[in-house]
Amino acid sequence: MAEKITRHDLAPGALTDVPGIEVGHADDSEALTGCTVVLCREGAIAGGAVVGLAPGTRETDLLRPGSLVERVHCVLLTGGSAFGLAAADGVMCYLEGQGIGYDAGVARVPIVPGAVLFDLGLGSTAVRPDAAMGYAACRVASADQVRQGNVGAGMGATVGKLFGMAQATKSGLGTASLRVGPPPEPGATHEEAAPSEPELQSLPLIVAALIAVNAFGDVVDPASGRIVAGARTADGKGFADTSGAMRVLLAQGKPAQPPAGQNTVIGVVATNALLDVAQANRVAVAAHDGLARAIRPSHTLFDGDTIFCLATGRVDAHQALVSALAAEATALAILNAVWAADPAGGLPSAREM
Repeated sequence: MAEKITRHDLAPGALTDVPGIEVGHADDSEALTGCTVVLCREGAIAGGAVVGLAPGTRETDLLRPGSLVERVHCVLLTGGSAFGLAAADGVMCYLEGQGIGYDAGVARVPIVPGAVLFDLGLGSTAVRPDAAMGYAACRVASADQVRQGNVGAGMGATVGKLFGMAQATKSGLGTASLRVGPPPEPGATHEEAAPSEPELQSLPLIVAALIAVNAFGDVVDPASGRIVAGARTADGKGFADTSGAMRVLLAQGKPAQPPAGQNTVIGVVATNALLDVAQANRVAVAAHDGLARAIRPSHTLFDGDTIFCLATGRVDAHQALVSALAAEATALAILNAVWAADPAGGLPSAREM
């Protein structure tokens, strides 16, 4: 049996390494569902890319270039399928109470895009993230290190569902970050004030990802191609290789017919780079390249894969570099999501396999 991987082997960093970004989780460990909020209280330029064909989303139209509002104040990632979008009401209530939002003259309107994943097949189908859970996630949001695995939107996440939930593997939520440039000064803290032009050139570029992994396909290590979590064989002792199994089934005249809409990978890429809305959208698209490196097959008819991009505009960096780092950080976050996950709902985790 292969040596088990411990939490100490997780890729380093977190979405909160980007100054101005906070993350909060709220979840129900018995019902196996939850939500995660990514707060940017000062607002951040935002983009997004919906590549999967079974999405559940909120406020994604305003992420298009040319829209009136270019900055968002929070991104919601939630379980519960379309029911889970109710958690956004609690996020809106919290932000309004903090005086955060787009100034519409008569009121400040918080801008909160979001995406859902389907976790109703594990745990309780009657319990879904609601306004109270969204509010609770905001209350505990901070710039501290982010918890990973069975937490927040990843609480009920699973991967590898070609043969149904019984042969799937427990997954979760993961995060990772990459840094290019000078290391931080000893004892340095996040600075909220806008940097001057010389400071834009001297700060390190940070690109980070936070991903809730609830894929139809298998999670693979891009470096080796080895499956680390996914559809299991009938005896539960190994991995069936979803892509290979689908080819075999088709050759036998038995095309795979898995239930649609019960999957989806959702997440956020954040950076301190100076980007406009069009560039933020391109970075979100590039993040999906990292998703495809780590999940096979990806972007299927059965997934609603959605990734948002938040740019806080503190470092002058070429969008091509930011995009390359976004893809890499996304792949690392996906691997962290499965390695950090614990067994739940009768399913083993990657570390058990």
